[in-house]
Amino acid sequence: MSYHASRRTLLAAAALAAVTAGGAASVARGSRPTPDQPRPAPDDPRPGDRAPGPERAARLLGRMSLEEKVGQLFVSRAYGHSATDPDPADAEKNLAQFGVRTAAELVSRYHLGGVIYFAWAQNTRTPHQIAELSNGLQRAAAATGAGVPLLLSTDQEHGIIARIGKPATLLPGAMALGAGGSTAAARRAGRVAGTELASMGIRQDYAPVADVNVNPANPVIGVRSFGADPRAVAGLVAAQVRGYQGVGVAATAKHFPGHGDTETDSHLGLPVMRHTRAQWEELDEPPFRAAVAAGVDAVMTAHIVFPALDPSEDPATLSHPIVTGILRERLGFRGVVVTDALDMAGVRQKYGDDRVPVLALKAGCDQLLNAPDLALAQRAVLAAVAAGELSEARIEESVLRILELKARRGLFADPYTSAERVDAATGTAGHLAAADAIAAGTTTLLANPEKLLPLDPGAAPRLLVTGTDPASPSGTTGPPTSVLARELTALGCRASAVAPSRAVAAAPGHAAVLVCTYNVPEGESPQRTLVAELLATGVPVVVVAIRNPYDPARLPTCAAELATYSWTDVELRAAARVITGATRPAGRLPVPVPGRYPLGHGLAYD
Repeated sequence: MSYHASRRTLLAAAALAAVTAGGAASVARGSRPTPDQPRPAPDDPRPGDRAPGPERAARLLGRMSLEEKVGQLFVSRAYGHSATDPDPADAEKNLAQFGVRTAAELVSRYHLGGVIYFAWAQNTRTPHQIAELSNGLQRAAAATGAGVPLLLSTDQEHGIIARIGKPATLLPGAMALGAGGSTAAARRAGRVAGTELASMGIRQDYAPVADVNVNPANPVIGVRSFGADPRAVAGLVAAQVRGYQGVGVAATAKHFPGHGDTETDSHLGLPVMRHTRAQWEELDEPPFRAAVAAGVDAVMTAHIVFPALDPSEDPATLSHPIVTGILRERLGFRGVVVTDALDMAGVRQKYGDDRVPVLALKAGCDQLLNAPDLALAQRAVLAAVAAGELSEARIEESVLRILELKARRGLFADPYTSAERVDAATGTAGHLAAADAIAAGTTTLLANPEKLLPLDPGAAPRLLVTGTDPASPSGTTGPPTSVLARELTALGCRASAVAPSRAVAAAPGHAAVLVCTYNVPEGESPQRTLVAELLATGVPVVVVAIRNPYDPARLPTCAAELATYSWTDVELRAAARVITGATRPAGRLPVPVPGRYPLGHGLAYD
C-alpha cells in the first residue's frame, strides 16, 4: 500500500472514531488548578516573602531590571554534571558556546529562567548527581540580583524518549499507554514519573505528547503519541496532566497545534501540515482542549507550517494567529507557552537566529527554549524593546506567567532537594512494580494463526532471539534481544540471543525464533530478508515489533506477531510474560495498521 493511501486510511479511521464517540471538542474549559502549598524551606533566599501566587509574582516583577526580565524568558542547555565543577570537556563547550565555564556562571550571566537537562550534555548520569546539579543551579539563581528560582526541565516522555535511566523507574511510553487504554494507568504513570523528577529537583516535564498520530510515515512523533483516535488521546493526555501536576511537576502538552500528520522531522526541516481547518478541529484540537481543561501548566508549540490555520507560511511557533488567536483566544489557555527548541531546523529556515526569539514573543510565546546562540537571542530581544518593536509590558506579561508557574509549583517555598528525597522516591520497589503492572496491559498480540502462543514454559522450549538491537533511549537498558532472552529464560524457557548474521544457521532445533523488528521500511529491507530466510528454515517465527506497530504489515506472515511500542526493559518483560502465558495479552492497537489491522485490534488467548 502506498504512503498516501496509508495516510488516508489512518485519517479516515481517526475521524470515524472521533465522530462515533462524539469527539472531544465538547470538553469543558477548566479553570486553573489551585496553587500548591508546599512546605517552606529553611534555605529559601527570601524567607519573609514566601506567599505563592500572583501577588508575590507581581512584587518580584517590580524589583527586576529589564535584563533580568528578559533572562526569565530563556531556558537553556548547560554542559556538565555539576553546576560548578564540570569535566574539562564540558567546561570548554560552555566556554565556546556561552563564554562561561560552568552552568552556575551561565545562570548568573544570562539571568536564566530555566535550564533543560540532556543526557548528551552530561546532565543526567544518576539521580543523586542530578539532584546535586539541581541544587547547585538553584544556589546560583538565589545568588543573583533577582533571586528567582529556576524552573528545571527535561524531556522524560518515557518509552522511546527518556533522558534519565536506571536506577530511576522507566515506564511505558505514550503509544503503549494508548494500547492499554486506561486513563487510570496513564495518570498513575504520570504520578510515578513526576514524583521521581521532583525528587531530583526537576519541576517541569516536556510531556505529555498531545499529537494525534495518523501518519504511519511520521518520522518524529510515531509511538510518542497515544494513538490515532482523538477522543482516546484527549482522555490520556488529560490523565497524564493530572498525574504530573498532582505531585508538583508542571506538565507540558506538545506540539501545538498538532504534529501527528507530518512527513518531515522538524529537527531537520520544516514540516507542512495539510489538514483542513475542519480536520484540525476534529482530529488535532481535542487533546489540546482536554489538556487546557485539565489545567495544564504549559503548552509547547510546533515548528510546523499549517496553512489552514495561518496562510503566512510562518512556523506555528512564530504565528500570532495560531499561538494567540487559537491557543489563547479559542482554547482559553492562560498558562505558559513554551517554544520547541529554537536550535531545530524547522524554526530557523525562514528567519535568522536574531529574529526568531523576537517573533516568537510577538506571536504570544512566553518561554524561549534552547536558543542556538543565547547571547545573540537575548541581545535581539533587548534591542526589540529599545526599538519599540516589543514593549516592556509585553515582556512583563510573559515573565508574570512564568513567575506564577514557579510559585504554583512551589519553587519559591522550596527550590531545593536532597539525597534523602531521591532515595525515598526514585526507583523504589513500589514504582518499579507499578511500571510492570502498567506494562502488563499494553503488549498487543496482533496475530497468532497457528496458536503457537502462549508457549509452555513447563516444557522448557528452546528459543532463539534475534533481530535489531537499537540503543536504549536512556542508555541504561538493553540490548533488546538479550533482555528478551533473559526474561524468557527466567520464566522457564531456554532462550539465547544471537546476531542476525548467525540466526538462520542457528535456527534448526529450536521451538521458535523470536525476531525483534524496528521501523521496518516498505519494500525490500534487511529485516524483511531475515524474516523470510528464517521462515524458510521451517522453524516457527514470532515477530516482536519493538517500536512501530506497523512493522508486521511490511513483513511476510509469521506464526505470531506482537507489538511492544518500545524496547526498554519494562516493555520487554511484559512481552516475555505474554509470550509464555504468565499474563494474557490485553493491549489493543491505538492506531490502525494499514492493509493489515484496524484501530482497536488485539487478540486474546482462548
